[in-house]
Amino acid sequence: MPLNLKTNTEHFTNPLYLESGRILEPYDITYETYGELNDDKSNVVVICHALTGSHHCAGSYEGENKAGWWDGLIGPNKAVDTNKFFVICTNVIGSCFGSTGPMSLRHPYQDHYRYKFPVVTIKDMVKAQRILFDRLDIHRVYAIIGGSMGGMQALQFAIHYPSFAQKIISMASTYATQPWAIAFNKVAQEAILKDPDFKQGYYDPELIKENGLAGMAVGRMAGHISFLSPESMKSKFDREYKRTDGLYELFGKFQVESYLEYNGYNFTKWFDPLTYLYITKAINIFDLSRGFDSIHEAMKKVQSELHLISFKNDILFKNTEMKELDDILEEVGNKNHHYIDVDSDYGHDAFLVELDKFEDYVKDVLNG
Repeated sequence: MPLNLKTNTEHFTNPLYLESGRILEPYDITYETYGELNDDKSNVVVICHALTGSHHCAGSYEGENKAGWWDGLIGPNKAVDTNKFFVICTNVIGSCFGSTGPMSLRHPYQDHYRYKFPVVTIKDMVKAQRILFDRLDIHRVYAIIGGSMGGMQALQFAIHYPSFAQKIISMASTYATQPWAIAFNKVAQEAILKDPDFKQGYYDPELIKENGLAGMAVGRMAGHISFLSPESMKSKFDREYKRTDGLYELFGKFQVESYLEYNGYNFTKWFDPLTYLYITKAINIFDLSRGFDSIHEAMKKVQSELHLISFKNDILFKNTEMKELDDILEEVGNKNHHYIDVDSDYGHDAFLVELDKFEDYVKDVLNG
């Protein structure tokens, strides 16, 4: 069967009440679906995307040379089998791929929100998704799966909408963002803010698409260091030097330097800088225990079958953070959770790259 990829945008005129006390109205949510919804709507699998991801998680559009970001995991006869499941992935509120974000036009003024856009949290992103699913007449889902910031959303669903999903898989994530990850985000934030071309947030988005933004590229390089691990960098690049550069040229490059440059500068042409600031803010302030007396109290809410997956050499969200969550679930008497630590040297991005190490586990969870 074909993947049956469809993209839609829903427009909402009711106010979205945010965790900060502010409201967002009106707003749009762009989402993508794959597979076919069955008659009793019992085959829905929700995919949650990470920081720079989007609703486009599988398949390819016409003329697109790169498939969706989790294409290896989602599709006919893959771990998330679209012959069986109806898969939905929404672009989060605050992003720059169709859902309302800081560079959307502000009603009724028809200028970009920019800094007038409210700070959104992971909980707000999840709330907006729930509102979308209600509109689609989907009130329960079979499973929710996400990695990194997507894993944060999955955990937030588990706590704030405890009866919404039968099964939840959260990978390469954490229960609260730790200082190490916040520090990497700080480097990116400062690099963006101090770039004169950022124009204190009043840049021309078309110019940025064309020329990129050097400060954001530098910040993204710091991010890329946190997505890999010392081991994966060694096996990927070792001390290989760029063949066309002389060893004693001041700006001659190692392969690892070229990699960071290429990924950093390329990124700034397709991702909006204000969006980057808003979403990293949402990640930094993520804390499952907010609104509860403790993380233990929060985890008592979980009713779904919860699966936690960490990756041994993830330096951004360390495997010990997921293990801690596993221990907390034990302590509050949750009998319906499972934890695995994937043996991987790749680093944080293993959840996007080393699918062969966990796809069978995902398949087994989904197939009961």
